[in-house]
Amino acid sequence: MPQGKQPIIFCDFDGTITLSDNIVAIMRHFDPPGWSGIVDTIVGGRKSIRQGVGEMFALLPSGMKEAITNYVLETAGIRPGFAELLALCKAKGIPFYVTSGGVDFFLRPLLAPFDIDEDRIYCNSADFSGEHIEILWPHPCDDACSNDCGMCKTRVMRGFPKEEYYRMLIGDSITDFEGAKIADIVFARSHLAVRCRELGLPHYEYETFHDVIRVLNTITETQGENVR
Repeated sequence: MPQGKQPIIFCDFDGTITLSDNIVAIMRHFDPPGWSGIVDTIVGGRKSIRQGVGEMFALLPSGMKEAITNYVLETAGIRPGFAELLALCKAKGIPFYVTSGGVDFFLRPLLAPFDIDEDRIYCNSADFSGEHIEILWPHPCDDACSNDCGMCKTRVMRGFPKEEYYRMLIGDSITDFEGAKIADIVFARSHLAVRCRELGLPHYEYETFHDVIRVLNTITETQGENVR
């Protein structure tokens, strides 16, 4: 790790902190008509993440808020080693930010036991005042991003200049692709690992946060390590 730079971590939520993608799990469980076709258009690049996620949640009545929240709390498992990673970051003075395309009404209750500062959690929010759920986008793309992300992870990361910070990203899927391109190092699994290999991006592959911890201990203690 280059001397003089502050290490910092940006970590995805769905499928990274949690064992599965909660948005897909919600849609599959409550099964509103038309949701699977929207997923296909997002994955196929024919619809932006912001547009697709907004359309999917608009299929669900606002009165289902409690049922959805309870379902996620009961079924979403936390990836092993997460608490230990947070403890390591605290011990080493590494700021840990959650950067998620998920939604606050189920994300924050899941993270509540881990005592992460509120201002270090970036995610979307939801409005239940209408007949159907409306997703709000408090962290949209800036002029440097044209991907219509919804929750723009690269915008968050650019708030911590590369000249001053050693930016580490932990993720698994399509919402992490752009952030991986500007990170100094990527911890990747699933679709993100495939994309990193395709683009030749420096990355480490992981299955649990214990894998991340082992690498993090090494790269924070070894100057200028070459990663692959």
